[in-house]
Amino acid sequence: MKKRKVLSLILVSTMIMSTLAGCGNGDSAGSSAPATEETNNAADDSATDDNAADDDAAANSAADDSASGGESGSITLGIWPEDTETEAIATHTDYYVPAFNEMHPDVEAVPAYYKYAPDTYVAMATAGNAPTVFESWYTEPEKLIRNGLVKDITDVLNERGWADSMSPAIRDLLSDDNGRIYGVPRDAYSLGLMINVKLFTDAGLVNDDGSVKYPTTWEEVYEDSKIIREKTGEAGFCMQASDGGGGWHWSNIAWNYGATLCSANADGTYTSNLNSSEAVAAMEWVQKMITDKCVTDDPTQENWGTGFDRIGTNTAAMYIAANDAVDQPSYRGMNPDEFFLAPMPAGPGGHFTLMGGTPYFFSPDATDDEVRWALDYLEVMGKSPEVSDAARDGWTADAEYRVEKGIPVIPTFPAWVGAVVDEQNKVIDEYTNIDMDLWQPYFDFSKEEGALRAEEPGDTQTMYTLLNDVLQAIIADPSGVDIQAELDSANDAYQAVLDAM
Repeated sequence: MKKRKVLSLILVSTMIMSTLAGCGNGDSAGSSAPATEETNNAADDSATDDNAADDDAAANSAADDSASGGESGSITLGIWPEDTETEAIATHTDYYVPAFNEMHPDVEAVPAYYKYAPDTYVAMATAGNAPTVFESWYTEPEKLIRNGLVKDITDVLNERGWADSMSPAIRDLLSDDNGRIYGVPRDAYSLGLMINVKLFTDAGLVNDDGSVKYPTTWEEVYEDSKIIREKTGEAGFCMQASDGGGGWHWSNIAWNYGATLCSANADGTYTSNLNSSEAVAAMEWVQKMITDKCVTDDPTQENWGTGFDRIGTNTAAMYIAANDAVDQPSYRGMNPDEFFLAPMPAGPGGHFTLMGGTPYFFSPDATDDEVRWALDYLEVMGKSPEVSDAARDGWTADAEYRVEKGIPVIPTFPAWVGAVVDEQNKVIDEYTNIDMDLWQPYFDFSKEEGALRAEEPGDTQTMYTLLNDVLQAIIADPSGVDIQAELDSANDAYQAVLDAM
């Protein structure tokens, strides 16, 4: 137990570094069937009882061989940390790899840092050089699956019982139209509205009991932002507009105005809808926010990280953020009771929020055994639905670290379901350091049917950049900009990109 505790502490430091490195606007957001290799199921179905017994004996023998090192091979770990992440690398070399080799003495785990990008991955996969396992985005499955660029791992997952342990919403994202599964989740998040308690309180936006009266619609965000600017001199809302992150955040606002920004057609093509009347209305909301100085002084200088700077330094009262980034204000000196996540505001077109995160995919050339080995490596890392003493130690060490550093100890956004979530929540309940009455509506909304949406299909990163250009045009000349014309231009440009895919 003592050994596991020490290793868990190492693991926690790695998790924190991973959060800092991985939660950027592009990577967190992201932009997409081959038949399975197993072709002998029909023969298996017609086997006699004697043959089934022989198969069982062979399977047991194979298991014995595995335990004794009879299997051999290698897997390429495209999930290896980059060279600058020395502590994360040490966790792999000192813990994960040795633990994996205890399970598979004659299987080599080959380090291969790889940062997913659609262009580089397509070239690698078509040349047969893709890593056995790698990370991607939740916007990519449809394209990767349709083009045969990742492996169908359904049967291996069913062997382990992992398929039924996956969050249904995430399982659907990682599956084809026939329900075949091609990936497993590393993590997941949903976007909400991060609230600075001090600025709301100073502006008098509180309930009778003194708690923050946060906005529930985008129109209320606008009205509250005007009050906050008037009463405190600070911005009501921090809006990204320096890069593709601006389009990423705005797209979630647009959904709540009723916009669907891109449609996937039955023939495999895509149709851009960036210039719809609903999208225009969502941009007109931006125009009001800019005109009435509801946002920070220059949104073109705001990116994913500066939004947390604004919350953490009391210079903005609201910012779009997710549960996987609640450590960011804490790193900027805030206490857990000085901010919280509220549900994404609703709009005239509905009430939706983005579900994102990171999935693991597998090379289309990987064998079933290689997939099994890669899944074992992920299990060693704690990225699985399995519950173990080591996993419990890791969750406890993480909670203790958060309490020590003043980071909110909040419920997980479950990528997996069942026992693993129940066990994690026991630890969270023991160490919680927040007022869950403030946070609970955020978690309740993320569980509502139909509330969670995946990112738009197509080339999402390009779409975000084009939309950010429109945001910058509004910021440059809010009174003179022709929003319809700007969106028409962006729509034409994006359709050309989609047609070339």
